[in-house]
Amino acid sequence: MTAENIFGYPLRRFLWSPPIFREWSGSTALMDWLESPNAHIFKINVPGFRKEDIKVQIDEGNILQIKGEGGKEEAHHAKDTVWHVVERGTGKGDFSREIELPENVKVDQIKAQVENGVLTIVVPKDTTPKPSKVRNINITSKL
Repeated sequence: MTAENIFGYPLRRFLWSPPIFREWSGSTALMDWLESPNAHIFKINVPGFRKEDIKVQIDEGNILQIKGEGGKEEAHHAKDTVWHVVERGTGKGDFSREIELPENVKVDQIKAQVENGVLTIVVPKDTTPKPSKVRNINITSKL
């Protein structure tokens, strides 16, 4: 039984850190998520994808969406070709991931690059102190 079954999706956000990430079916884009003092760094395996095949965007204010389409080669061979082993796949290998970013990031300064089959996304942290979210409420004897 998973935590999602016990607590449901809306409550997971309050109970777990790091924030939520989701992966769509068939994703072969393996991911590492590192946190340094200055940034969150995502490294995602995207072999065979060109930068034009990959889309990185922010949705709903803090949801990092990463999509790849058409990265794998299609099999185009003569009708008399016999395949003995097919391990690399012949489909497109599309992938999609969504990651809910923490509140202390600068979404307007996100940078991404793809090199040697690895997509690296750097999400800088906002290190400026935030005003306290605690507010004292005055208690009176009558409302």
